[in-house]
Formats: sequence, C-alpha cells, structure tokens
Amino acid sequence: MIAFSLIMRYLAGIIIAYLLGSIPFGLLLAKWLAHVDVREYGSGNIGATNVSRAAGIKIGLLSGVLDFSKGLAAVFISRLIVGHSYVTAGRFSFGPLFGAVLAGLAAVVGHSWSVFLKFHGGKSVAVFFGGLVALVWFVALFGGEVLALGATSTLFMSLGSLAGVVGAYAILIPLTVFNRLSPDYLLYAFCGTAIVVYQHRTNIVSLFKGIERKLGQRAEKIRHHEQQKKN
Repeated sequence: MIAFSLIMRYLAGIIIAYLLGSIPFGLLLAKWLAHVDVREYGSGNIGATNVSRAAGIKIGLLSGVLDFSKGLAAVFISRLIVGHSYVTAGRFSFGPLFGAVLAGLAAVVGHSWSVFLKFHGGKSVAVFFGGLVALVWFVALFGGEVLALGATSTLFMSLGSLAGVVGAYAILIPLTVFNRLSPDYLLYAFCGTAIVVYQHRTNIVSLFKGIERKLGQRAEKIRHHEQQKKN
C-alpha cells in the first residue's frame, strides 16, 4: 500500500513537471514583447539563444531565467508531493530524491517535446541546469563554469552548452564512485545530458561544417520551405 501511494506521488510529480517544462516561455515572451515568432527565425528554436537573436538580448535572458526556473521548480514541487516516504525493493531504496530526479527529467522532456507545441521544443540546457541546481548545486556550478568558459572562448553557445552538460555528468562519475554521492544524481545527469546532446544534433553537424552561428549574430528569417522542414 505504501509503495502504491509513493508511485502515485511520483506520477503526480512527473505529470506536473512535464506540463511545467512544456510552457514555451521563449516563444510567448517574444510574441508578447517583440511581436516576433522565434520559430520563424534563425534555428527556429524556442530557447534563450535563438530568442536573443530574434527578439533581443533582454528578452532572451528573461526567457533563459524562466526556463531555468522550470527545472528548479519541478524538483521542489516533487519534493513537496513525495514528502519523506521511502519504499525498499531488494537492495534498492526509493524516496524523495528519486522522485525529484524523475520530475527534473520530466521538465527537461517537456521543454524538448512540449505538449503545447505538437511535441516540438527547445534544447533544454537551462531547464537541465535548473534541475541540477536544485539537486546538487556544486555540480551545477562546475558545469555552468565549463559552459561559460566554452561559450565565451569559442563564441559558440552550442559548443559551450554541450561542454557544460557533459562536464557536469563527467564530474559526477568520480563523485559517485569515490565520494559515495547518490547514484540518483548520476541518473539525472546521464539522462539529461543524453537529451541535451540529442537536441543539439543539428548544431553538432553545423559545427563540423563550419556554419554554426556565433554569439552576437542576429537571426535571419527562415524561408517558408526551410521552416516546414524544421517543424
């Protein structure tokens, strides 16, 4: 009975986190404040970088903060819902931390494949780091520093983002093995990193081809047939 109740709480946290993650703040802000549909510009992405290019840096920054907050809120909401309940299955114990990890990942999935955008979305970097801050802040700080260093030194936000999420996952491996940090954190970082890398697949191709947009470049409007392909 306790296990069933905990599973229901997990599910409630996951559903709320997914819906929260699905809110396309970048798209909404650009439409409300700049009267621009970011899906028609640059990469067609709803994330902060493309919003900055299409609607301005201030709107892009606000979009990034709100996306970051989605990951942060998803973890805290799950902890409120799950409470202090635990259930044991063999050698494994599942409790509030596991529920928080599932909720954080649900927010990442929601941002990447939003139910409000016909299961299209953004690349989830800000959402990933928001959840990571709520789970294990010092790892998020390390990953954020790698992201900032990578982006500023190369002027490629995509490359910095990839380096940041991979760096956060990489540092968690020795922390889990040698410092006995909970493997739940590693689960979050592994799954979140996989999603972020997958969502950057076109950027990776562009980087290899030498056609990736740099920081500060404005986004041109996508021709109709190109927009159709992206959607």
